[in-house]
Amino acid sequence: MKILWISNVLFPEVCNELKIPVPVVGGWMESGAKALLQMGTTFRLAVASLYAGDALRCIEGESFRYYLIPAANEKLEAHFKQVRDSFLPDLVHIHGTEYPHSLAYVNACGTNNVVVSIQGLVSVYAEFYMGGLSSKECTASLRDILRWDSLALQQKRMEQRGELEKELLCRVNHVIGRTSWDRSHVWAINPNAHYYFGNETLRASFYEKKWSYSACEPYSIFLSQAHYPIKGIQQLIKALPLVKHHYSEVKVYVAGNDFIHVSALRKNGFTLFIEKLIKRYGVAENIVFLGSLSEEEMAEQYKKSHVFVCPSAIENSPNSVGEAQLVGVPCIASYVGGSMDMIQEGETGFLYRFEETALLAYRVCELFGDPGLCTSLSEKERIVSRERHNARHNAENLFTIYQSIFQND
Repeated sequence: MKILWISNVLFPEVCNELKIPVPVVGGWMESGAKALLQMGTTFRLAVASLYAGDALRCIEGESFRYYLIPAANEKLEAHFKQVRDSFLPDLVHIHGTEYPHSLAYVNACGTNNVVVSIQGLVSVYAEFYMGGLSSKECTASLRDILRWDSLALQQKRMEQRGELEKELLCRVNHVIGRTSWDRSHVWAINPNAHYYFGNETLRASFYEKKWSYSACEPYSIFLSQAHYPIKGIQQLIKALPLVKHHYSEVKVYVAGNDFIHVSALRKNGFTLFIEKLIKRYGVAENIVFLGSLSEEEMAEQYKKSHVFVCPSAIENSPNSVGEAQLVGVPCIASYVGGSMDMIQEGETGFLYRFEETALLAYRVCELFGDPGLCTSLSEKERIVSRERHNARHNAENLFTIYQSIFQND
């Protein structure tokens, strides 16, 4: 069987060939592909991705064939036809509904033997894009005006992408998801679609690290990213004075795009709001922006942190929570989207309403003050996450889904 994956990220092998930086997101996809190959099943896998070049390219990698499709090109649908005719796949797996190229493939090549997997759902995310902030709180900066890129416009563009996403989901017959949240939204958009449950395999480093209370940095909190409102750093900042009242030495480490330490002309409206919020609550000395971290650096940061917090306004099944649980750092997450499927309250972490910053602060302090509770959560979450993200089991399940679609479509 020949399987064509359509991915919205470039795999590291391709990045090395093109001599461009390896993206810090999407590494779980390569992990899943490698797990499929390790099954020993007789099939071939090709991966098609958009890139910044101006010509369609084919690269034979060590394990996969890669098709590189020019992103800024009006011939996107024609290129997808070329890729299909070149590889002649038995089944096509489109990873993600968030971007227009997913619909472009269906427009060009139809839906026969095509399955789409849900990553996020921008048609839903758009409603929560502002993360509870008003337009008055997040006014456009000079940078936003010059680039025509305010938060309001970003939300509008996400809404537009959401319309394409809904069209895609209405047309396909097969969808892979992994939470009761994404299943409910697929059902709401296309009740006739066949829904298959399939967990993800995450990056290798997070299986290898193990958190322990004795080795973590006491009273430290880790956020995996925070550069736009939907990720909810504003909620943690609001909770921080309460934590600081009990633990004055608290430190919050923030990974990902460092949107704070940039020149004035590069600061967007959200950056200016967060700077004001930090100043208002007097927590500047308690927050450290780490910038983008490699896979290994991320795993180490989870391992050394006292608590991991995912304060997002909306998520499907955040890989950051999965990574944190694999390492075993005690987790707190907002009760949104599919997070409820990843955390059992009081057993494998804590959940709180996105708006309830006092409860967030209380749970942080509860973990800071109770080493036994931290260790108990850590042990239990490592067990359930290793089952959820088991590479071989997930690969076998995915291949079973492929066989079912191929035999019955």
